[in-house]
Amino acid sequence: MTGTSVVVLGATGFLGRHLCAAFDAAGARVTAVSRRPPDGSAPPPARRREHFDPLDGPPDRLARLLDDVAADTVVNAAGRVWGATPRQQEAANADLVGLLLDSVAAVPRRPRLIQLGTIHEYGPGTAGRPFAEDGPPAPDTAYGRTKLRASRTVLDAAGTPGADGVVLRISNVCGAGAPPGSLLGALAARLTAHRGPGPMELDLPPATAWRDFVDARDVADAVVACARAPRARVTGRIVNVGSGRAVLVEDVIDRLVELSGVPVRRTATAPPAPGAGPGGSASSAAAWQALDVALAGRLLDWRPRRGLDDSLRALLAGA
Repeated sequence: MTGTSVVVLGATGFLGRHLCAAFDAAGARVTAVSRRPPDGSAPPPARRREHFDPLDGPPDRLARLLDDVAADTVVNAAGRVWGATPRQQEAANADLVGLLLDSVAAVPRRPRLIQLGTIHEYGPGTAGRPFAEDGPPAPDTAYGRTKLRASRTVLDAAGTPGADGVVLRISNVCGAGAPPGSLLGALAARLTAHRGPGPMELDLPPATAWRDFVDARDVADAVVACARAPRARVTGRIVNVGSGRAVLVEDVIDRLVELSGVPVRRTATAPPAPGAGPGGSASSAAAWQALDVALAGRLLDWRPRRGLDDSLRALLAGA
């Protein structure tokens, strides 16, 4: 990808940072776009950095930027998950995509748009049956519904002449920089901050859901592979990106604690309220979710390479 121009929206976020690093390592000319500069941390690797909210300001600002950097690929890693109201999620996850598509269409040489979707677009799953791309979506959270609206907007636009768009539906991402609003991000922060001589009190409800966890670096590799893929292979497609297997969240918590080396005394609490899920506001109350990632292997020549322990160690190291 040497010399390819890539624009990453949401560049200072969890996934955005990993994407910028992966594209930079591949030799791309990265333009990092975020609503604000990073808070007290190093900026993501990029040739150019822009800080503005595309939804707040001149409607052609993003289009002018794409034209100025001669963008070949635009990756939308922006959005709202943790601690956001349904209306805030609607604006950041769905309305932004409409503006982004208008901006891409206004550029003389249209770049490929890679929209990062989510497993929560599928909704509740059935144990032992990973979601395939042709399965009917039935999201049961505001986050899943707004992301599904965005995916459909991208796919509808990809059917028009000259357009080039693809949706990568991603499972639960784990690794360095996980947001503190997420279950594992919050737990890793507590574990690494513990300094007491005695065990840390851990007050968590039972985590009985099964989830598909994928390493953030593997997601970044999949996005780079998607940017490289021939247009005829991926345009207008949905492609799942995950580990391909579900693990019990309770086991993931236990393993994170074990890898941290921090002594913990677990206290019993009431089960989570219906709809809360193990990951906070983005999570479904569904008991079992996993992605079928066979299509990613065929179209992108991609497969997950990092195991869960690798992801959890990276999470602790970056907390």
